Amino acid sequence: MKTFAKRIGALVALAGVTASLAGCGGGSTNKTEPGVVNTNVDQTEFNIISGISALSGGYDDNEVLNAMAENAGISITWETMSDSLSEQVNIRIAGNDLPDAFNAVGFSNYEMTNYGEDGTFIDLTPYITEEYMPNLTKILEEHPDIRAAITMDDGCIYGLPAGEQMGTAGVGKEEDYNIYTIPQYSMINKTWLDELGLEVPTTLDELHDVLVAFKENDMATTYGNDPGQTIPMSFGIDQWCWGQNIYYAGFGFTNWTNDVCMDMVLQPDGTVNFVSDDDNYRAALEYFHDWFAEGLIDQEVFSQDDTQYMAKCSQGRVGVATWWYIEELMGDHSDDYVFLPILDGPDGTHNVTVRDGGGINSGNLCITSACESPINLLKFYDQWYEPENVMQLQYGPIGVYFTGQDENGLWQSITDEEAQAQYGKSAGELKSECEVAGPKLILSDYYATTFEMEPRAQERLNDLYDYWMPFVSDTTCYPIDCVFTQDELDTIDRYRVDFEGFVSEQEAAWLRDGGITDETWAAYKENLNSYGMDKLLEVYQAAYDRYVQNAGSQTATAETAE
Repeated sequence: MKTFAKRIGALVALAGVTASLAGCGGGSTNKTEPGVVNTNVDQTEFNIISGISALSGGYDDNEVLNAMAENAGISITWETMSDSLSEQVNIRIAGNDLPDAFNAVGFSNYEMTNYGEDGTFIDLTPYITEEYMPNLTKILEEHPDIRAAITMDDGCIYGLPAGEQMGTAGVGKEEDYNIYTIPQYSMINKTWLDELGLEVPTTLDELHDVLVAFKENDMATTYGNDPGQTIPMSFGIDQWCWGQNIYYAGFGFTNWTNDVCMDMVLQPDGTVNFVSDDDNYRAALEYFHDWFAEGLIDQEVFSQDDTQYMAKCSQGRVGVATWWYIEELMGDHSDDYVFLPILDGPDGTHNVTVRDGGGINSGNLCITSACESPINLLKFYDQWYEPENVMQLQYGPIGVYFTGQDENGLWQSITDEEAQAQYGKSAGELKSECEVAGPKLILSDYYATTFEMEPRAQERLNDLYDYWMPFVSDTTCYPIDCVFTQDELDTIDRYRVDFEGFVSEQEAAWLRDGGITDETWAAYKENLNSYGMDKLLEVYQAAYDRYVQNAGSQTATAETAE
């Protein structure tokens, strides 16, 4: 079992119909104490309010849902809506006109805690056992980080987990690294290198010399570009898959300095740190400013959007760039490019800060105090955590969206051509009509055991595992699914935007214009705390400590049971 600190698996949030909900619950009709099971099993007819996509035809005739309801021995009346969901949910809660459950509403952790404490939502913790929810219980035993992500700061669970993992286990790899572990893949024009008699660089200093050669020989003219059109290196400052951050590895980090979550380092002793005031961060800015001054880096990296960036690359003007796929970025010239490895810095070392996939949430299924028999309803929802069921809830039924199984038993999805011929619509449109919103949890290994992953995702994961992960020495990262108290959220809301803005503006200024001295660096570090860095660190540390406690207690419980 992997520890929570080495959490790896692509957890991509399933988008519910997000609601910003105000008001208070109106009391309880079947209130039970937190941690206590309501053993009533008389109720078999349930009413559920659910968010729904605009293209969905509703859930009353959904064959997958109806089969699961029949299997659980219940019937469900669905009140589905895509418009005015937030307003209607507010009205129902404020008026104590509660359904048995809210599905796919998208409650925040703060809302769930408030509605749990006032008795509107019940604590699901005592029901997540092998007796009542065997499928979900097994998942949480094997993935204590998921339990930690859905456990509120009061220790209760008010909603069932939702999320989609997409990791290397899904393409048959031994270790499971999420698709976002390294979001930037750097690449270089190998044909230009060959023409100049140069090797693929392995250090930043070697890359510097290569960029000088690209510029001095105006290599873009080999593709018919006008003289002077060569851009040795381009990217977008602190952009997700096309930023410069991967080149910071030679200075010990690859963090985003304009994003607090991404800028955070989880250190071996369990303390959190922002790189924004570290000396190696200063060294990186000074080093790459020299490249700007020499004209080796695109002067538009501070202002261009991804469309402009991709146009330059596809025109054969850029020698070194970052993106997820070489083919997508470089177009007709893609065969001339190869991956540029993680480069050692001036001290001869590198370090890649890996990312947490994140995205587990529990706001997509909450049972209310109006429900007389939670056990019966949760037997229905526990079936959502069976691989073939969640596959069909996410995409569409077997026989409609899934057309058959390959030689390995993996279900194959319908092609666009088949969907047009049979249903007069694309495969994507068919999925949108069939998809059921709610607490769907797709684990990474489902792609290896149950249904096939989209081809481009397979390509990206194979590249991640085979090429990029050998450069990584430590996969520890700050878990994006930490749960915050309301006071902590208030602190984040108060400081985060201004703090990130200050760091981002200063980073851009120093990269472009230089000017770092001991005096300006000292003043900058002093300003960081005036923008709330110390308070933000306290918040993220406290949330992480609770996450450790929740994940650790679940691991201990599972080991005791064994």
